[in-house]
Amino acid sequence: MLAFVFPGQGAQHAGMGKELSENFSVAREVFEEANDSLGLDLAKMCYEGPEEDLKLTANTQPAILTTSVAALRVVQQETGLQPDFVAGHSLGEYSALVAAQAVDFADAVCLVRQRGTFMQQAVPIGSGAMAAILGVDAELLEELCAQAAQNEVVSAANYNSPGQIVIAGNATAVDRAIALAKDNGARKAMMLPVSAPFHCALMLPAGEKLEQVLNTVVMHDIKVPVVTNVEAVANSDSSRIKRLLIDQVSAPVRWESSVRNMLDNGVERFIEIGPGKVLCGLIRRIERKAKISNVENIASLKSALA
Repeated sequence: MLAFVFPGQGAQHAGMGKELSENFSVAREVFEEANDSLGLDLAKMCYEGPEEDLKLTANTQPAILTTSVAALRVVQQETGLQPDFVAGHSLGEYSALVAAQAVDFADAVCLVRQRGTFMQQAVPIGSGAMAAILGVDAELLEELCAQAAQNEVVSAANYNSPGQIVIAGNATAVDRAIALAKDNGARKAMMLPVSAPFHCALMLPAGEKLEQVLNTVVMHDIKVPVVTNVEAVANSDSSRIKRLLIDQVSAPVRWESSVRNMLDNGVERFIEIGPGKVLCGLIRRIERKAKISNVENIASLKSALA
C-alpha cells in the first residue's frame, strides 16, 4: 500500500517549484491558479524569493501548499499512482485534502493565506517561541512543560518521531522548559527560527477566526482517507473536515502516531510530495523498513519512478 505525505512550514526555500513549472504545464498551471486566486505573484516569490518574504507565515503557507500541489499534479500525470492514504504535517494537511479531492485548490490556497495571517496575529512577534527537544520521552516532557508553565503556556506542539518533540508557547516558558529538559537528560534542546508558536493554546484565537472563513468554503466527498494531525487516524467523513482543521491550529501534530497508523493499516511505501524531505527523515526514524522517496524536482521525480 502507498501513502502520499505533504510537508508543512519550514520546508520553504527560494527556487522551489521552478524546475517542475518550467518542464510540466500541469505544475505551471497550479502556480498560475494560485496567482489568480491570491491576487499576487506567488510564483515569482517561490522561484526567486527573497527569503525574507518567503519566511513570513502568510506567504510561507500558500507557497508550500502551491509547490506541493504542483508536484502532486506532476506525480499524478507522470506515474498514474493512486495513494491508499494521504497525510500532511501541519500545513501539509491542506495539501493532503486537495490530493483527496476534498477541497478545491483555489479555496485551499486562500484558506492557508488567511490561516497564516491569523496565526501570526494571535501572538505579538517575539513573545512566543518553539523549540525542538531531542532525547526526552513524551511523558516526561509533558511533565516538564507543566512545571515550566508557571501560569504561562508551554506544551508539546509536534510529536515528530521517537525522541524528537517540538514544544511551543510563551517565550519565557519555553526557555524554562528547555532548561528543565537539559537538566533531565535531553540530548539537544534548541529554539527554532519561527515567527509564531504554532499548535499550542496561544493559537486558539487564530482557530476562531479560521472557523469563520472555513464556514464559507464548500467541502467535497473525501476520495482518499486523510490521516489527520489531531486524531492520527484516517478520516473519510467530509462533514468532520472543518472541525478537525480548526482544532489543528492549537492542537499538537501527532505525526509519529499518524505514520504508525498508516503502517498498521498496511502502508509499505511513502512518497513525500513538495519542497524538502523532512518527512522522509522522520518516517525513517519511525520505521526503518519503510520504503521512502520524495518528489520536489525532476531528479527526485526520476528517482521515485525508478
